[in-house]
Amino acid sequence: MNIWLMKSEPDEFSIDDLLKRKKEPWTGVRNYQARNFMRSAKLNDAVLFYHSNCAEPGIVGLAKVSKIAFTDPTQFDPKSDYYDAKSNKVDPRWSCIEVSFVEKFKNVITLPLLRENKKLRNLLILRPGNRLSVTPVEMSEYLEIKKYS
Repeated sequence: MNIWLMKSEPDEFSIDDLLKRKKEPWTGVRNYQARNFMRSAKLNDAVLFYHSNCAEPGIVGLAKVSKIAFTDPTQFDPKSDYYDAKSNKVDPRWSCIEVSFVEKFKNVITLPLLRENKKLRNLLILRPGNRLSVTPVEMSEYLEIKKYS
């Protein structure tokens, strides 16, 4: 099993939105490295749901991959913020996965809390300059993070 950390701005799409909808395609990723991470995701992989760019950034819940990589339809929609005029349907540039709700954590596992844990020092989300919306998480890191939930 792989483990992923996926970031979303809660005013765009939050853990509560996923709870209501039960499952959602993770569209709009426009970074090749993050896209490649999603393309390597397997069915039922764990997903740590991270709220970013908000008052209290941090891990807020758990989801799972419920559908492996497929063509992200937003790249072909001219009305979408994620439209890509250079992408074509024969060989699309962008993929997405579907994630399903598993649980909402009682408390936000905040960025400062993650930073102070020495066992999480290699967590990609904590690296200076990291802006990827999808990153892999090591099993040891996942187990350490789950202790806070």
